[in-house]
Amino acid sequence: MPGKLYLIPSLLGDSAPEEVLPQSVFRVIDRVDHYIAENIRSARRFLIKAGSKVKIDDIKFYELNKYTPDKDLAAFLGPAAAGSEMGLLSEAGVPCIADPGAKITAIAHRMGIRVVPLAGPSSIILALMASGMNGQAFIFHGYLPVKKNERIQAIKKIERDSKNNGQSQIFMETPYRNISMLEDLVRVCDPATLLCIACDITLESEFIRTREISGWAKKKPDIHKRPAIFIMQGYSSLT
Repeated sequence: MPGKLYLIPSLLGDSAPEEVLPQSVFRVIDRVDHYIAENIRSARRFLIKAGSKVKIDDIKFYELNKYTPDKDLAAFLGPAAAGSEMGLLSEAGVPCIADPGAKITAIAHRMGIRVVPLAGPSSIILALMASGMNGQAFIFHGYLPVKKNERIQAIKKIERDSKNNGQSQIFMETPYRNISMLEDLVRVCDPATLLCIACDITLESEFIRTREISGWAKKKPDIHKRPAIFIMQGYSSLT
């Protein structure tokens, strides 16, 4: 009988595990000794920090990243197919959301392996919760284009879509390009468009604020090299 694949959330930064992870996560990592992870070194650090009772040298890791050939993925799930419990660890936050783990999860379903998601911090969901924007209808775009002209066109499109459909538009940027992203948003968007900037979520330095574009134009926050989520809503509901 096949085993289970636990989708195990990780930390969003250098915070205490017990502050952001539920007990169900600790119970699982106290017994699982096979993990699929995006980065083995950081997976080891996380398990040690979270106090795993399994000796780190006794744990078998399988590395899943953008360089991993698709043909190798089914073999990673061999222990679960044989009846063992395995863990899929995200680099940060929850697996399979803005994360390559979805490929493994899809294969697990095809192999008849039970997939068990565990609760934990998702920067995308936490940012939306705190934004004051539409949580009934929203779209996550991941990263916008790197090239400036393409990024500006993408910004215009998602602002237009938000105005037309009333949806919250969620996207992110590589931390060292946050300032460039914010400058483009301020320059391109309607002054009345709402923008939430949420960075360092769950950390002591957490910053989450929703303002109209006109407000951000007057005073831009220091978000350089800080992991951030941006949420746009193309109409103002603030009074």
